[in-house]
Amino acid sequence: MSSKHQNTNPVNRLQSEGDLNITEERRLWNQRAVSAETAAWLERDSQVFLHQSLSTPCLDVIESSTNAEIENFQGDAYLDFHGNSVHQVGYGHPKVVDAIRRQIEKLPFCPRRFTNQAAVELAEKLVELSAAELTRVLFSPGGTSAIGMALKIARKVTGRFKTISMWDSFHGASLDAISIGGEAIFRQDAGPLLPGAEHVPPPNPANCPFQCGSACNLQCADYVGYVLEKEGDVAAVVSETVSSVPFFPPLDYWNRIRAACDRHGALLILDEIPHSLGRTGRMFTYEHYEAVPDILVLGKGLGGGIVPLAAVLCKEEFNIAGDRALGHYTHEKSSVACAAGLAALEVLVEENLVSRSQSLGDQALTILQDELRESACVREVRGLGLLIGVELEDAVLKANQLAEKVMYGCLKAGISFKVSMGSVLTLAPALTISESDLERALRTVCSMIQHQTKN
Repeated sequence: MSSKHQNTNPVNRLQSEGDLNITEERRLWNQRAVSAETAAWLERDSQVFLHQSLSTPCLDVIESSTNAEIENFQGDAYLDFHGNSVHQVGYGHPKVVDAIRRQIEKLPFCPRRFTNQAAVELAEKLVELSAAELTRVLFSPGGTSAIGMALKIARKVTGRFKTISMWDSFHGASLDAISIGGEAIFRQDAGPLLPGAEHVPPPNPANCPFQCGSACNLQCADYVGYVLEKEGDVAAVVSETVSSVPFFPPLDYWNRIRAACDRHGALLILDEIPHSLGRTGRMFTYEHYEAVPDILVLGKGLGGGIVPLAAVLCKEEFNIAGDRALGHYTHEKSSVACAAGLAALEVLVEENLVSRSQSLGDQALTILQDELRESACVREVRGLGLLIGVELEDAVLKANQLAEKVMYGCLKAGISFKVSMGSVLTLAPALTISESDLERALRTVCSMIQHQTKN
């Protein structure tokens, strides 16, 4: 193998949808001056939690969060453009908090074998909002477990076990989820994973083995059809509708794969855990592509930015496992989580946050593209609603070094976001953020990019 194809830097090898805490820039960040109280809590965290590259040792200690902001012990506020993708309706929305409080006082827990009003109403609301074909629902306490249920449903419905998923994708951290996921940081040295978990290239022109250039030419979509034909017995194609990095498939991408699945008897499972529920300017991300999945997986923001909650939606004809246990989770029909979810959906609708995400996203792209048009280190600015990516490249600094310098500089200026795949600044604020805060944050990002490239 030629040297240009070798990847000897372990940090580069472990690039993921999140920034790592094992880099030189993180070491420098950790040396900054902090209060004695902050330093003590960071040390206690480091001493009690297992260390892992996407969390402990941590960036800072957060004391409070409200709407689009988080605040540390020193009183420094960060506009949160990360939020682990849970904060569509902002942090601590009064309607969500009130719904949780009322449910805790009335029904704090619903034992398995029973149902409750909040769970039924939330399931009905999701069915009402989604495509007509998706009429059945399961809840779980997290996105990873929901992915596991989706895989079980696909096996039961098709009688098959193989899957096709994307390299560089993320579907959760459990063994079944990392089997279909495509990030080395989760898969490396994990030992045997699920059998039959095949992987194909994602629709990312920046790293395309089909050499499609600046725009995806859909050879990757056709390749999925080729693998389906050659394997002959695939249960499901499993993918994020759009990548959280982010990058966005061409409009016909999912129609081609939908047709290929239908030809070969495979189901289409779309994972919209991070970016559904208004993030991209539609209630559900698949609506941009007019290709309805057989199984849809939701999570993160479904709990209103407070309570862990995920959901699986699927077709009526998949209701064939009455003699099995697909989920059976202790908090499957959590009365409190479902009350939060129902309130969050009501906020999205009543406050027009889905259309607001689209309009604010358009404004954001205009600001970023205007400010960064002449920047030689910006490869591309792209976005869908309030899921925005600024991809960097640089002839002097490596792109991942530049991206981290920009990120830590923005953190010092009170703007928090993540770096994805080493070189993409991923910007995903609360849909409730004010226009002035959004503009201020974006101009800070642009200024930091320009500052770092001048130096």
